[in-house]
Amino acid sequence: MQLNLPMIKILDILEKLNNKDIRHIAEKVFNSQRLDFEDALLLYEKADLGLLGILASHVRKMKNGTNAYFNRNFHIEPTNICLYQCKFCSYKRKEGEIGSWEYSPEEIIEKVKTYIGKPITEVHIVGGVHPRRDLYYYGQIIQKIKEILPCVHIKAFTAIELDYMIGLTHLSLDEGFRILKEYGLDSIPGGGAEIFDKNIRNLLCPEKPDGDKWLMIHRAAHNAGISSNATMLYGHIENYRHRLDHMLQLRNLQDETRGFNAFIPLKYRKENNLFSNLGEISAVEDLKNYAVARLFLDNFPHTKAYWPMIGRDITRTALAFGVDDVDGTIDDSTKIYSMAGVNENNTMSPEEMIALIKSAGRVPAERDSLYKIINAEF
Repeated sequence: MQLNLPMIKILDILEKLNNKDIRHIAEKVFNSQRLDFEDALLLYEKADLGLLGILASHVRKMKNGTNAYFNRNFHIEPTNICLYQCKFCSYKRKEGEIGSWEYSPEEIIEKVKTYIGKPITEVHIVGGVHPRRDLYYYGQIIQKIKEILPCVHIKAFTAIELDYMIGLTHLSLDEGFRILKEYGLDSIPGGGAEIFDKNIRNLLCPEKPDGDKWLMIHRAAHNAGISSNATMLYGHIENYRHRLDHMLQLRNLQDETRGFNAFIPLKYRKENNLFSNLGEISAVEDLKNYAVARLFLDNFPHTKAYWPMIGRDITRTALAFGVDDVDGTIDDSTKIYSMAGVNENNTMSPEEMIALIKSAGRVPAERDSLYKIINAEF
């Protein structure tokens, strides 16, 4: 699906728009003017999907040209034992419950050793919030990983994990990040954000730290020189206003710190959790969400489609709706979405990623974790 139309064609389309408010918003996009909350809400509610693709593709092209990024990575999920009982989560288990696991540091290191000599650039570490594992426990693990793979970028621990593991040591966030950085932490992922709205969050995950705490932790990381990603869980009991409130708070923090690398919308998947009766939203809604996010989050350099969560086909199509990054090779190393019912082989070779990107009319660009291009000769 090609939506990178010549500007003269885009202007022609704008002239034919019957809704003057939508036309005004489109003009703001092409004039690089920031959209406000009500602009974005109107796009969610009234804009044609094709127009959203045109607008989001324009912004994507202005920021990243025709590149679509990927990296070579693998995940480590140390445990799914979690003291929180989020209602949307299919992953968490209580200690001793059937289906729970905790890998020892030795088991984790043995897995890491299997990547010696391979062109992996990133290890992504997230898991449950284990009640007895603190900053030093995990810090020593990432220190050992750096000893084995000294050039690998370690992106590790959601804000929710960090809040607990630092809290166990009675350190401040600033001190906790200083110590983790010394151990070898390079950046943090965006997980645990869910939806910031207090009422919705209390229904989703009442025990979990709130949105203000999530933002506080990412601010502290940025101030420590540790960049991060941002996420939003969508497609459950929230509405468009809740999504935009969430994105507005992310945009405000990005204005302040410039510490976010990418925004990653995460689709709620229904299997094996307490909200299974809700079902799942459509692929059209997924694409609309990517496009509006790309338009509203004007200070985020990248928008990512996490392919194990939405599948290869929607990922390919999302590249025509503002997305410029498809994540990494992963090597079948995550269970978070497979436990929620996603029937997707969680491995994609570099060759498969390159083919997927090319089939969407984009230029494959292998990147490191901070979006420095490693290879674009494909």
